[in-house]
Amino acid sequence: MNDIVHLIHSGGFYGAERMLLDHCRVTPGRHRVVFLDAPAELLARFRAAGVDCRSCAGLGELLDDLRARPGLLNAHNFRAQVFAWLCASRLDLPLVLTQHGFTPRSLKQRIYTRVSLLLCRSPRVRRVVCVAQSIARLHESAGVRARKVLVIPNGLPDEPALPAGSVSEPLLGFVGRLSAEKGPDLFLDAVIPLCQERPQLHAVLLGDGPERDALAARIAAAGLQERIHLAGYQQDMPAWLARLSVLVLSSRTEGTPMILLEAMRAGVPVAAFGVGGVPDMLEHERSALLARPGDVAALGAQVARLLDDRHLALRLTAEARRRQLDQYHLPTLAQRWDQLYLAAAGGQPS
Repeated sequence: MNDIVHLIHSGGFYGAERMLLDHCRVTPGRHRVVFLDAPAELLARFRAAGVDCRSCAGLGELLDDLRARPGLLNAHNFRAQVFAWLCASRLDLPLVLTQHGFTPRSLKQRIYTRVSLLLCRSPRVRRVVCVAQSIARLHESAGVRARKVLVIPNGLPDEPALPAGSVSEPLLGFVGRLSAEKGPDLFLDAVIPLCQERPQLHAVLLGDGPERDALAARIAAAGLQERIHLAGYQQDMPAWLARLSVLVLSSRTEGTPMILLEAMRAGVPVAAFGVGGVPDMLEHERSALLARPGDVAALGAQVARLLDDRHLALRLTAEARRRQLDQYHLPTLAQRWDQLYLAAAGGQPS
């Protein structure tokens, strides 16, 4: 089978980058990553994990690289998909697109979504991998052939799970980019009333992004600067998860969130909006508490239940741990990726 060349346009280490790094590590020596204009620290992170990677500045440089070292292309986001399609067409390379999710909240993002779906319909694209059923349904409704679309969710490699810690003061956590699609504003809508009702309750937002200043202003206006903390981007996520009483996922759109998988493995209770792939991962009242998307009052009520009912929280986290190992175990999912790469490379008809 051809070498597998992953193409991604990235400005930092977020969910798709975490998925890609784990994907390369679980089957070492078979993958190469080509970034489009990657920051040096991102390249260093992949290289430190033993991943063969480089950064290209534009389409011409990328074409030169692929002429010298051709392989099966797997493109992971919009700009990378456009470049990969052009290169695959010029060099006659097999092409897979991995769809991590869409955030069509602006005209530009809606155009990106439409173009990406059109690319997926192209005969040049041999397979489309969606990380959640909701994303697959979107492709099929857009006319992408069902036989071309596969769902392979994100997973976690074999690493020891750290037990959730116990702290004297309850702590609610948001983890993600501080941008509209991740809903940090909705997190505040849900937790500010809880903090006002419960003097011992604290909350933390782990991440950075364009909404940071607006969020800080809201926290200050509520007089909660000492109890709702903007901690910025953090690398030691297991240590933070061990401190959380509840992980609150307030996203407006999602695929298969890596932080949700990490919380499931770590035994952290989850309250979340039932958006995107979240209901595929967690079942309401069995492995988490879910609220209707955008209903911040309901989300706050679910958080309160987890804080007040320890037996409920323990029952849900035990089932979540089982689901993560059974359904989101990366070494097992890697076998499905192997089959997909074989088919896309020509071993099976597309």
